Amino acid sequence: MTTTKNSTRNKGKKGTTRRYIGKPSGVIQQRVQEVGPQRFGIVSVDCAKRRSKWMFCDFFGRVIIEPTIVEHHAGALKAMTQQVAAACEAEGIGDSIAAVEMTGIYHKPVQAAFRKAGFDTRTVHPFASSHYRGALHPNDKTDDNDLEAIFHAAINGYGLATLPVSEIYLSLQRLIRHRRNLVKQRARLQVQIRALLHQSMPGFADLFEDDKLFNKSIAMTIAQEFSSADSIKKIKADGMATFLRNSKVRFQERTLDKIYAWSLQAADADPLHRLLTEHWKQLLQLRSLMTEQILDTERKTANSLAKTPYILLLSVKGINIVSAGELAGEAGPPEHYASATAINGRAGLYPSRYQSDEVDRSGSVAKSCNRRLRAACILVAKNLIKCHPYYRGLSAVWEKRGIVTVDRQCRMANRANRMIFQIVSGRQVWRGKSIDQEYILLKLREFHRTHKTTLEQTVVDLNEAFTWLPKSTHAAEAKPLAELARKKNRRTASIGDLLIPLLIRLGVRTENPVESRSSEA
Repeated sequence: MTTTKNSTRNKGKKGTTRRYIGKPSGVIQQRVQEVGPQRFGIVSVDCAKRRSKWMFCDFFGRVIIEPTIVEHHAGALKAMTQQVAAACEAEGIGDSIAAVEMTGIYHKPVQAAFRKAGFDTRTVHPFASSHYRGALHPNDKTDDNDLEAIFHAAINGYGLATLPVSEIYLSLQRLIRHRRNLVKQRARLQVQIRALLHQSMPGFADLFEDDKLFNKSIAMTIAQEFSSADSIKKIKADGMATFLRNSKVRFQERTLDKIYAWSLQAADADPLHRLLTEHWKQLLQLRSLMTEQILDTERKTANSLAKTPYILLLSVKGINIVSAGELAGEAGPPEHYASATAINGRAGLYPSRYQSDEVDRSGSVAKSCNRRLRAACILVAKNLIKCHPYYRGLSAVWEKRGIVTVDRQCRMANRANRMIFQIVSGRQVWRGKSIDQEYILLKLREFHRTHKTTLEQTVVDLNEAFTWLPKSTHAAEAKPLAELARKKNRRTASIGDLLIPLLIRLGVRTENPVESRSSEA
């Protein structure tokens, strides 16, 4: 939970805008007053997987078109919007909205059809419609009763308008969610592989740390080639060393000695160890495929992130492509938020409150929120606590005060969002000292180097990121790239040659490429 401050608001003063009960993005009272309640129409839509049911009423609830079923086909959806438009003209409806109840992803075809037809399309959360249905029809849940509840939610300010989001942010959101799903699937595979490996080679996996069994170790390379303790006994440490040298795999002698020592005292394997070995090797191939897909998704994430101002977050130590992409994909355009408080509110980074008469207390962190956005904010907070000296020190102070880990992470995310909002919305970079200063272009280039991205795509992303850099940072950002461009490279197209156009844009004077090559020769 986070600490809150009591805000004072000007009430009753001249010139202040009157507030209405309901969500700010669902207010329609002023529009109703302009055209009159009899001339303001509301389309209510209760969506399902293959078909939906809708009706058309005026603001007073007079039914203009009775509940009608529409199939989720292009022709049927177009006919529905044309029928509503014809009814508006016949009844003299001057203004209208379409309130579509959210149903997973199945409401999107209907939502898109109304938007394409030019209707102001709103979304109604199932919690809101369920609330009004419970008051109207407490014992019956039918499609017609749901339509009435959706109508009442819309007229009371709970039909929410959604701001348009560009294709870049939508693709970024799909990429980071796809990556998250792949990471979870790979983690499940690793658990299964470890369990099968323990049955065929008991105790072998315990020789390596959990995070190094599959990464940055020779564990799986040895296990794939020598899949039993007996085979390792025969070849000994020298045989494993010869195999690794021929495979061009780096290793340490002490690791091989540890593996050989294990083989001398390993427990008996499962009677079906040959079959189990075949199974975990098949799963290991699936893991390798998922790893390649994750790397490819991260490359595409970097490409999309470079087209948004969230790329400026790379200037903060502890924020990388993945965490910045997670936040950008879930938060969306910074123009949709008036302040950092709006991001914290949408993510639910504040304590719930219970107040009645003289009782006023704060509870745990808010439950109703955008949980994916909250997860992205917490991920950034964890990275800052681990890597950034300022936030790591602040977390240590809170820990000494007895603040629990979850509370520390929530507070850190709340505070970090203020910094993030200033950087992204203000098109700035982190104004830190040399101890925590990060170069955006160098960081992006290093990411592509470790992900083995093509040189052409690397330079494209660097140029995209360059467009967001403030002019005051051009000289500082160019220095590490200039050093990189001076390095010799025997390949046909060196990274230095490809970076020369970017360096020129940054205002760095480089040597003539022809003269440089001739002098090297």
